[in-house]
Amino acid sequence: MNVWGVGSFDNDAGAAFAHEVTQDGAFALAEAFDVALDPDTDFLAAEEGHRALAASEILAAVLTGETSAITDAGLRVWVQGAPRGDLLPLRDVAREALARVLGPDSELPDLWEDTADAQAWRESVARLRQALG
Repeated sequence: MNVWGVGSFDNDAGAAFAHEVTQDGAFALAEAFDVALDPDTDFLAAEEGHRALAASEILAAVLTGETSAITDAGLRVWVQGAPRGDLLPLRDVAREALARVLGPDSELPDLWEDTADAQAWRESVARLRQALG
């Protein structure tokens, strides 16, 4: 999987997910969280972790109005017009998904562990968690 930075959209899966949300809207967000939290999945693969991070980033942008982390112009337009009230219930699910992404049964922390950007990645996820309350 191509990763070129620590941001939620700085990888192939996150960038592709941005386009998916512009097509499918809130359904794509809910689906990314559902996949990350699937109780039948023993280990969260990197791709699903990246998608959950991107979904969380999008949700945080909708709820806070802060879109600086949204790198795709089409997605930024979608975020600005998204129904905030309809998406508010996803906040708790997003926080649970982020906990799973950071947990011991997730591939992403292992992939970042021995890199020079490990701390920056963790700080990026911590910022995201804070944005979601």
